[in-house]
Amino acid sequence: RAFPNAPIVPAVNIFTSNGDYNLTMAVPGLKKEDFKIDFEDSLLTISSEKEEEKEHIDDRYTRKEYNYSSFSRTFTLPTEVNVDKIEAHYVDGVLKIKMPIKEEFKQTTVQKHISIK
Repeated sequence: RAFPNAPIVPAVNIFTSNGDYNLTMAVPGLKKEDFKIDFEDSLLTISSEKEEEKEHIDDRYTRKEYNYSSFSRTFTLPTEVNVDKIEAHYVDGVLKIKMPIKEEFKQTTVQKHISIK
């Protein structure tokens, strides 16, 4: 990396599936307890802070290593998202958030053949 102290921002994919919005974020090396997910005024914020301290003691020296990493991402959710039914899962280094669309906003598929006159 050109700037080794620059914060790392996880990659995010947002897509629709089965009429719902889905967000996936690749964040390997964390535990589900490391995440904080909040919703306020149509904003969904996903953040994490992780601090580690490692100590290695040898006959001749003691080595301590400190590692601190954090990130925060905020997304504006559309009004059709049913906030009460948002679900989050963290499996194999991927955070998955399912954001169901309210029933009244789901569109039914209408098909029609239009003839040319």
